Amino acid sequence: MISLADIGLSHHMAKPQKPLFQNVKKHGELTAALVAGLLILIGWAISHILPQTPWYLFLLAYLIGGYAKAKEGIEETVRHRDLNVELLMILAAIGAAAINHWLEGAVLIFIFALSGALETYSMAKSSNAISSLMDLRPETARRITNDKEQVIDVERLNIGDVIRIKPGERIPADGIILNGETSVDESAMTGESMPILKSVNASVLAGTVNIDGSLKVKVTKTSNDSLFSKILILVQNAQSEKAPSQVFIEKFEGKYVKTVLTVVALMIILPPFLFSWTWSETIYRAMVLLVVASPCALVASTMPAVLSAIAFGARQGILVKGGVHLEQLAGIKSIAFDKTGTLTKGKPEVASFINNSSLTDSTLLSHIAAIEHDATHPLSEAIIAYAKQKSIGDWPLASNVKTKPGFGVSGRIDNVNYKIGKIGFVDEAAANSFLNKQGIKMESHTFVFIENTEGVIGCLLLKDQIRAMTNKAVDALHHFGIKTIILTGDNEETAQVIAAESGVSRTVANCLPENKATEIKQLKREYGSVAMIGDGINDTPALAEATVGIAMGGGTDAALETADIVLVKNDLVKIADTVRLSRKMNKIVKQNIIFAMGMILLLIASNFLQVLSLPVGVIGHEGSTILVILNGLRLLRG
Repeated sequence: MISLADIGLSHHMAKPQKPLFQNVKKHGELTAALVAGLLILIGWAISHILPQTPWYLFLLAYLIGGYAKAKEGIEETVRHRDLNVELLMILAAIGAAAINHWLEGAVLIFIFALSGALETYSMAKSSNAISSLMDLRPETARRITNDKEQVIDVERLNIGDVIRIKPGERIPADGIILNGETSVDESAMTGESMPILKSVNASVLAGTVNIDGSLKVKVTKTSNDSLFSKILILVQNAQSEKAPSQVFIEKFEGKYVKTVLTVVALMIILPPFLFSWTWSETIYRAMVLLVVASPCALVASTMPAVLSAIAFGARQGILVKGGVHLEQLAGIKSIAFDKTGTLTKGKPEVASFINNSSLTDSTLLSHIAAIEHDATHPLSEAIIAYAKQKSIGDWPLASNVKTKPGFGVSGRIDNVNYKIGKIGFVDEAAANSFLNKQGIKMESHTFVFIENTEGVIGCLLLKDQIRAMTNKAVDALHHFGIKTIILTGDNEETAQVIAAESGVSRTVANCLPENKATEIKQLKREYGSVAMIGDGINDTPALAEATVGIAMGGGTDAALETADIVLVKNDLVKIADTVRLSRKMNKIVKQNIIFAMGMILLLIASNFLQVLSLPVGVIGHEGSTILVILNGLRLLRG
């Protein structure tokens, strides 16, 4: 079995320190590229003032801008014993300098260095996903041995150890409750929006939160075998897989480099024998070929378009972590939604209030709010908010307020005792009779009953409401021909109700984190390209497994780091906007690539026919680069 140690993660790496040199490396390539660009601009200006070319400035631009790529190209060539596009670009720049066209070579270096720097930065950002997950795992646990409590590292816990967990703490290990009763917030792991009552013999999961009770728990899994650790491994494995387009580009680059260098080598040797060219003409034509065949326009055909699209998206509240993710989104055939916190607001709200007592609605609500105000019941906040919404702010004084974790709260007002809580906290028969009289079924809602000396006199129906823009977002995705699916840890009844309200056409309920990742794999087999949108740690394996992972801006740090795209303002409608943007970007990139390849082939053919002079070759090569850049910049306006 894979362990955290196997993938290089441990307790001591949960919050790694980043030395200064790592930050320098992270930004060094981009800084070098920009400095090289500044030197090129200065050299170009001087060359228009002075009669001689300031080759020393261009040489400095070569060294500063090209160092990182030259080193990378040489190391990759030695390591894999294969040529690469980095090496071709360096040779092309040297070739341009050899025929006294320093500016051409320097611009070539600048464009390629800038592209590489942005790629490095994007990869560094995505590598933060696992460290963000690690931040959610407790570093220490309170182990009880011979009635003595000792704080130890989580990695030192063994199966059978007994640990104590205080209210409000995150549970450090998977286990079974030996003593105590509490409500546990499992939303981060299972997606369940409501806190779950846990008592003796109930299982608890590492990474979940103990809300209001003190627990003694027997550890059933070591740190490396916990569900939390499995999530870490799933995220890492999914992120290590290369996209098909990336594999294709790598294969294309290798073949392109070999073809160009082979043709240049043959052109240096054969023309004097085959076409009676002079050796000076042969060397000249070979250097022109090396320059015009360098993929400057090909590199520029993608980067400006991608950066423009990303910049436009950022202004619209869409954070895209890399061009490849925006490119892949264009081909998405289906989108899987997490329910809690994504399609819904992620917290319960009172949907309706039923009063069957002798008191008016406002009086009964004021009594409920007064008791809940002094309680620690997980749903108190929603109930108080509902009372305020109904303009009930003058509450009587409640006494003897007591909370029973996982069940409800009791209190006394005007010499009347009240119980407010779930069906097991009040008279169960009376509660069921109350629901039957009202014609209500216990589906898709959380019920909070109100009981006093008269019996069960009312109830509050709480529900995790869908977001205001959910229906519009789903309709827009359907307009693009994209199928929509709900993946949720909630039960089937709740999932179906949310699907009906939101317009989502398909549901998969009772999904644990590993089930969500498995479902995404199945959807990929069914549809090809699948996006996943979620907000919690339970969604991270699916976000990483999906072709494109999308996180809500209000989600957990783990989801934000793992996702490829973040909706900063939690606006689901932006998903459809991003799909439209990605499709337009892909169209422009294809236009640029076809045009760039066409120009390269035209320039190469003209060079072989000896009708292409170096100045015309430079104009054609640089002109095609400028045109594809301008075409890409159109995306700045969306």
